Amino acid sequence: MTDRLAELSAAGVAVWLDDLSRVRLQSGSLDKMRREQHVVGVTTNPTIFAKALSDADAYDEQLKDLAAQGVTVEEAVRLLTSYDVRWACDVMKPAYDASNGVDGRVSIEVDPRSAFQTEKTQAEAKTLWWLVNRDNLFIKIPATEAGLPAITATLAAGISVNVTLIFSLERYRAVMDAFLAGIEQAKANGHDLTKIASVASFFVSRVDTEIDKRLDKIGSEEAKALKGKAAVANAQLAYQAYAEVFGTGRWQALADAGAHPQRPLWASTGTKNPDYKDTIYVEELIAPGVVNTMPEAVIKAYEDHGDTRGDTVTGVYAQAQKVMDDVAAVGVDLTEVFKALEDEGVEKFEASWGELLDDVKKSLDAAKAGSDSPSDAADS
Repeated sequence: MTDRLAELSAAGVAVWLDDLSRVRLQSGSLDKMRREQHVVGVTTNPTIFAKALSDADAYDEQLKDLAAQGVTVEEAVRLLTSYDVRWACDVMKPAYDASNGVDGRVSIEVDPRSAFQTEKTQAEAKTLWWLVNRDNLFIKIPATEAGLPAITATLAAGISVNVTLIFSLERYRAVMDAFLAGIEQAKANGHDLTKIASVASFFVSRVDTEIDKRLDKIGSEEAKALKGKAAVANAQLAYQAYAEVFGTGRWQALADAGAHPQRPLWASTGTKNPDYKDTIYVEELIAPGVVNTMPEAVIKAYEDHGDTRGDTVTGVYAQAQKVMDDVAAVGVDLTEVFKALEDEGVEKFEASWGELLDDVKKSLDAAKAGSDSPSDAADS
């Protein structure tokens, strides 16, 4: 039987899981995926945790303890999520050790409500780092304009970072510059550069969703012919930018000091349009040194029928640029698209965070009400 995920890994793509829950940890599912499906990393976000904590039973015991302590709702959320991430870091430690710290990473995100507040983001990144207290942790920081200096400062403090919500090449180049500045400062601050890692999460499927909507509205045959092409082309051009930046003398000086490059991570790789092949955002983005973080459904789909054709990125840059030029030529304002996607991304995570806070508040209130019942009082 063909091991398609092994072939993908051999082609240079690190397979990460875009999901985490207490149930997945308790059942041994994550460990099994590491051992049997070549999964070497985990990403989380507020939406993933909102879904995970909707299964209150898995968190029941810890919620009861937190209610008894009288912690705030926000404190409870951080303790619940950091517990899962710490556990996941321990599960992924063999992958971390086997890759000399490159893979085996697990991400936890700063409060998305801080996405436009630089100092608050920096402070929370430090807090999460010591709260989880694992070398194979990534602190996830959105690539908003306010997030860029926070990325630099966090790396300068010796903390590994997953930069998220990147949509445009312009912002991606700014992210790479923030990374280089952070590693340069970390070196000046005396940190061991071999211990610091970073990925830049470049979003894929959401780009097609937004651009396809606009192409449909334009309605011409030329516009419709471009549907489903922009997301892959945009990411391929991002890899070109990555190759350029990490081929400079500025980077080489840091590499000589032991620094790891900031790897491109393809995020949002589950297809939103059922007309598109369910593995398209994996197959068309195979290149050396990248990460593809996938929902479990995409991992299973690739395992079943994924097609690893070797490098599908390097060497197609002219073709990719033509796609983006053609999209702009039919009337799609790409600057507007990427701004809308960033704003929507932050808003979605803020909404999920609010949902998470609400669910935890209800669970804490229920647990407190149970502990305050007359029978409990009699037992005491």
